[in-house]
Amino acid sequence: MRITTDNIEQLAWDKMDGLLPCVVQDSYTGSVQMLGYMNQAALEKTLTTGKVTFYSRSKQRLWTKGETSGNTLDLTDISADCDKDALLALAKPNGPTCHLGTPTCWDAAESADFTFLAELEKLLAERKNADPDSSYTAKLYQKGIKRIAQKVGEEGVETALAATVNDLEELKNESADLLYHLMVLMQASDLSLQDSIQVLRERHK
Repeated sequence: MRITTDNIEQLAWDKMDGLLPCVVQDSYTGSVQMLGYMNQAALEKTLTTGKVTFYSRSKQRLWTKGETSGNTLDLTDISADCDKDALLALAKPNGPTCHLGTPTCWDAAESADFTFLAELEKLLAERKNADPDSSYTAKLYQKGIKRIAQKVGEEGVETALAATVNDLEELKNESADLLYHLMVLMQASDLSLQDSIQVLRERHK
């Protein structure tokens, strides 16, 4: 159930003694950021301000994530599970989420494969203004879209050839090269995989 200010009362507040656990997930990468607890006032503040806010059980008050560090969580969406006694918040992190300075409270955990793609894309975006001598990616950006597009074409042909001769090991390597260069090309064009995903979503309807 998607949560709005109109249906907050429908949640199982009494069942959970007025507090609901809330898992926060990065709305883009899908990585799990943290777990907190919300009472009704915290949820209402989250919805009205757009900043993820919890109820601190130790301090006995509301606290907005990042109120002292500046590492806030911008709410994208929030929903309840089938029993209406647990929440899932999708949010955009502004800096490290964990108080230890790591990106998430589960920073040591291996990220899911598709989450890794989103994390890689963030890194590629950061390289756009980097020193060309600092990395291959930064050097590609310096060479411009035409050169990057050429690389995508070359890797596409090599991927197709590997598939044609049924060289599966080479197919894995070439498809990785193709995907990497395609992501760089999208970034150089001020686009991202998310833009392509939205097109696929629309086609899937």
